[in-house]
Amino acid sequence: MSEVAHPHDASGVSPAQAQRVWAGIGFRSFGGPTAQIALLHRVLVAERGWLSEREFLDALGFCMLLPGPEAMQLATYAGWKLHGTRGGLAAGLWFVLPGALVVLTLAVVYTVFGHVPWIVAAFAGIKAAVLVLVIEAMIRIGRRALTDATQAAIAIATWIALGAFAIPYPVVVAVAGAVGWFRARNQTADASTTAAPVAIRSTIATILTWALIWAVPLLGVAAVFGRAHILSQLGWFFSKLAMVTFGGAYAVLGYMAQDVVTRFGWLSAGQMLDGLGLAETTPGPLILVTEFVGFVAAQRAHPDAGLAFGFAGAAIAVWATFAPCFLWIFAGAPHLARIRSLPRLRGALTAITAAVLGVMASLSSWFALHVFFKEVTNARFGPAHLLIPRLASVDWTMLLLTALSALLVRLRWSVHAVLIAVAALSVALAWGTRLR
Repeated sequence: MSEVAHPHDASGVSPAQAQRVWAGIGFRSFGGPTAQIALLHRVLVAERGWLSEREFLDALGFCMLLPGPEAMQLATYAGWKLHGTRGGLAAGLWFVLPGALVVLTLAVVYTVFGHVPWIVAAFAGIKAAVLVLVIEAMIRIGRRALTDATQAAIAIATWIALGAFAIPYPVVVAVAGAVGWFRARNQTADASTTAAPVAIRSTIATILTWALIWAVPLLGVAAVFGRAHILSQLGWFFSKLAMVTFGGAYAVLGYMAQDVVTRFGWLSAGQMLDGLGLAETTPGPLILVTEFVGFVAAQRAHPDAGLAFGFAGAAIAVWATFAPCFLWIFAGAPHLARIRSLPRLRGALTAITAAVLGVMASLSSWFALHVFFKEVTNARFGPAHLLIPRLASVDWTMLLLTALSALLVRLRWSVHAVLIAVAALSVALAWGTRLR
């Protein structure tokens, strides 16, 4: 019997039950893509069993090939597998909207009041907890995904290529895929598991529908305000950005920050850094920093109009950034079962999944160094570079919070409970330090 490449209902899960799970994921998705992938694995594979280990890893490799936030697209794919397009929309929207509301709220607070110390302290504690959850998930996923020496070598090579040589992510993925394709050249397809191809006409219709959904509101803004207006410029800029964010937000943040600060002058360098800090410590995809940029840029352009243009700029940034993600998933997801059933494509996808673990290791290393040390320098050794922390700048508070997080995870506390406990302790420690 052939494998059907269409969405299906898993284990009798109702849309209402799925909605509650997607909402829970959305409010817990702290820590950037690596932590979010870990959370999705915990919920979808370990706790709920909605995706098998192989399905999860193959879907993850597929999403890493797409532009946009891979964790959000992975959630969208899982929702699609459960309940079709409406399931994918529910999962994707819940993954984005809680974080978008938090970032919007903090952008308003930032614009009106500036820095708020207790918020900074709470998110510092969350960073420590997230680091522990990421490392735990990397070990768990790695044990299942790295099934032979070649896959382990691909993961290690990816870690080195990204972390030490800054080789572009698309190049790393292309090489990994080529290795997997070559390794599977002598394998033959099993006729009993070969998936039927999806009609191209259906895929084209999906692409056209979602391209219109993406473009029409932005074209409407340009028609009303003119192409030179800040809202139109934001829509165009973030639409272009959505097409090139391969490898997730980290791969494009440098390019975005340079254009936003230097080329367009929408934000100052300090404001851009503050926005990155907010996005890194709030739930939702890291690329939600675009919402902060949209809010501050539009607000600065029209300071006498209250916060109205800030809200409009934020909404346009979110729409231009995330609407394309649904296009990629709904057009590509029906073909994934077919890809998984063909030996060479399956081999390429398996190798890309191993490379993804190398990406996670690279990002985790970067994250850990910046959590534990206040000063980190980038030393160059010919073509290579290495992040070296100044040992005297070690942050003992973050080490304490991380150790506590590891203990609570070991005691099997829920993710919610760990995040709340460590954030509260971080605020208490910061408050005690200020009172001295």
